[in-house]
Amino acid sequence: MTTGPRVAIVGSLHYDIMVRTPSLPRTGETLMGQAWWWKPGGKGGNQAMAAVRHGAAAAMIGCLGDDGFGARLRARLEAAGVDLRHIRTVEQGSGMSVALQQADGDYAAVVVSGANRDLDEAQVRASVEAITGAGVLLLQNEVAASANVVAARLARGAGVTVVHNAAPARTAGALAELVDILVVNTIEAEQLGATPVEDLASAALAAASLRGATSSVVVTAGGAGVAAATADGVIELPPHPVGEPKTHGAGDTFVGALAARLAAGESLADALRYANAAAALHVGAGDDERAHLGPADVEGLLTGPESAST
Repeated sequence: MTTGPRVAIVGSLHYDIMVRTPSLPRTGETLMGQAWWWKPGGKGGNQAMAAVRHGAAAAMIGCLGDDGFGARLRARLEAAGVDLRHIRTVEQGSGMSVALQQADGDYAAVVVSGANRDLDEAQVRASVEAITGAGVLLLQNEVAASANVVAARLARGAGVTVVHNAAPARTAGALAELVDILVVNTIEAEQLGATPVEDLASAALAAASLRGATSSVVVTAGGAGVAAATADGVIELPPHPVGEPKTHGAGDTFVGALAARLAAGESLADALRYANAAAALHVGAGDDERAHLGPADVEGLLTGPESAST
């Protein structure tokens, strides 16, 4: 476990099988892939590891299966410095996904929830100390909505900032009034009722339209940058140039880095600036390099020669 500003994550853990392919297959088509490898995944696990890389002490609350996938995931999370004391092992297969990554860096994935379905309200309540002792609680939509609501109520009662990455998109219900910062990408923004996002300006409009009961909304717009709508106004951050982007995991890196900086006491504007740079470094790096990117790299990008134009 690492030390630093504390972030609690209630979310999913998946064993991701990555397949490199020249293109995505059509229905009924068989393609010959070029390579495959595995990596730890699930939005919860990915964001926990990203939070650690960017300076936080991250406590993960989730479920793993009693199988080889679960054992490998547990070992990788532990090596990354994530606090695993609130991960429960259950008697069914671990969550997993298969992601097809094209030559241009874009991807498509199929997820099987498996053990993540067993994350329930009782387990969340049993992890109350991790939640109420954190500076930020991170939630996503790959686990039961009821678990998220219980976690958010515990956090709100203790004055903990609640960040909800609404991915995949679904109706917020009772969670809406318990969230301080909502983070969505362009597709999720549209699915939640915003107008289509085509550029940074329309991302800002989408963020403003989704505010509702949530005090701040962030829309990540990929190559167009990041926009946020808050009670104090709109924040627009253009993208950092990336040569050959590989987008898989960029959103989770952004959210984990954002949570780490918020837990450290930074303003939302400063945390967004940091997270935007962290995501840019992620998409421009190879898998081996990504695990070693941290605050020094982000600060180098933000203060380097290109920062004046980004």
